[in-house]
Amino acid sequence: MSDTEIFYDSADGLRLYARHRARGDVSLLPVLCLPGLTRNSRDFETISLDRTVIAPDFRGRGLSHYAADPATYRPDVELADTIALMDHLNIDRAAIIGTSRGGIVAMLMAKFHPARVAGVLLNDIGCVLEPEGLLRIRSYLGVAVNFTSWNDAAQSLKASNSGFKSMSDDEWLAFARRIFKSENGLPKLNYDADLAHNFASVEDITAGRVPQLWEIFTALQNVPSAILRGENSDLLSAATVAEMQRQNPGLEATTVANRGHAPFLNEPESQAAIMRWLAKVDAAA
Repeated sequence: MSDTEIFYDSADGLRLYARHRARGDVSLLPVLCLPGLTRNSRDFETISLDRTVIAPDFRGRGLSHYAADPATYRPDVELADTIALMDHLNIDRAAIIGTSRGGIVAMLMAKFHPARVAGVLLNDIGCVLEPEGLLRIRSYLGVAVNFTSWNDAAQSLKASNSGFKSMSDDEWLAFARRIFKSENGLPKLNYDADLAHNFASVEDITAGRVPQLWEIFTALQNVPSAILRGENSDLLSAATVAEMQRQNPGLEATTVANRGHAPFLNEPESQAAIMRWLAKVDAAA
């Protein structure tokens, strides 16, 4: 089934975009999919669920307008934009899947808007962000690209995303087409380069001056929650997942084989984990 395009306005007047797919049992709680820092709603084309699935482009990404003030590229503002989307669609509660940055927004929603959250699944994001992963993201964030073909873009992704050695060339190309936009037939960045404005500097990362997220994570104790970790992730460590489970025994953790940061959600382990989590969400609802 094709997606319905949704356009709505943020509190500060930005025109924002989301994809809406209604299939199967639309009486079930919808799933709201929140993308990573430089990702967009197309990240969730890999998900096939028999219920309503909504995926926004955060401000400055994809088809959403870029912000005049790059200081608004923050998780708390992205949370406000997400609540505006739910209000626009008259959605009172949703199950939230958050990949990387989207998972931070999901935890913030559980803390500050608990009535809107029926459950949270975190995709390769936890309470401690490992320096290795942050430095890797910092190395390409906002850097202009000048690819001569889509194969070049795919090879660039292969070089900058470690831990995915089992992927075929066709899979890397499909990934590139989700990440980049096409301009005159060539791949270009699909996000505002000013996203780098609020990202931690190399100096702060190496000095350990990056906030940890334990305080907002406590909000997940009140809802069905799960976490996926790429087996080779450089942003989320196995030790962090273990500590999160110690603090929240209800958190179901799944390791996704042959994946770095972050799993694509179409892997067998990811699909099974999503279905187990949604069964708990539906039972609680």
